[in-house]
Amino acid sequence: MGCDGGTIPKRHELVKGPKKAEKVDKNAELAARWNYCSLSQERLTKPIVACDLGRLYNKDALIEFLLDKSPDRPHGSAAHIKSIKNVIELNLTDNPAWSGDKSNAKGDAYEDRGARFICPVVGLEMNGRHRFCVLRRCGCVFSERALKEIRTDICHKCGKNFEEDDIILLNGDKEEMEELRRKMEERRLKSKMEKKTKKSKSAKSVPQSEQEPSGSKEITTGEKSSSGDQMNVGSNSKRSADDGSGSLEKTSRSSSSTSKRSLQDDNGKSEAYKSIFSSHSSAKRTKDQACNWISPSTFYI
Repeated sequence: MGCDGGTIPKRHELVKGPKKAEKVDKNAELAARWNYCSLSQERLTKPIVACDLGRLYNKDALIEFLLDKSPDRPHGSAAHIKSIKNVIELNLTDNPAWSGDKSNAKGDAYEDRGARFICPVVGLEMNGRHRFCVLRRCGCVFSERALKEIRTDICHKCGKNFEEDDIILLNGDKEEMEELRRKMEERRLKSKMEKKTKKSKSAKSVPQSEQEPSGSKEITTGEKSSSGDQMNVGSNSKRSADDGSGSLEKTSRSSSSTSKRSLQDDNGKSEAYKSIFSSHSSAKRTKDQACNWISPSTFYI
């Protein structure tokens, strides 16, 4: 088997094997992670923010992402960010030796422009070759070497206190990002539990008199009292005597009863006038004088 001209094909030209995995240039990957936004893929410009996983974003691009409520928006690397409170604004230290914007290189020679930011303690450049960390409470950025060599719980730049859990590694590998994700979930769960406990404490602090209805006490006292108990009757009469309206009713009833009794004893009234009222002796009948009422029935017809 040959082609025109009597050439003989070789095996690698006839048999195609599996494609080799494309190798990513490490320098290009580091430049993309440390110089470009993880969400918009644009060049990082101040203000720069970092999430709990250590990824870098432009603050303007992240705000636009949070304001976009469309269902088809690209989530990408910011799916775990729910609000602007979930990110930290970085307090970066500029590199005085950086001249990236000033130089006009033609491209015919290699020129090391350096990194835009450095560590304020050690002076290492933030170019991806060295590990950098950010403090959650203040947002100051330091190299990992500076935090290890000078061990303290006070920020070297602003002087605020911080703990070991407040240190977030920027642009770590997969295993380190998984560890940061676990800490982030634990921190969010803890904040939710604290909010629930605060709500329950505020509900318990409300006095019981405001929670219970006003008529509940009257209902309970009414259930305890019995109709045949003389002491409870006396207590009810005292309760009604304390009430203004109840006292007026009692006085009116007593005055009416005294007027009925004193009418027949009054000597100024005539006997004919007294006989009009049912309290007169002529109106009272004995049992013999009283007639029995019989309902109509067919037996008496």
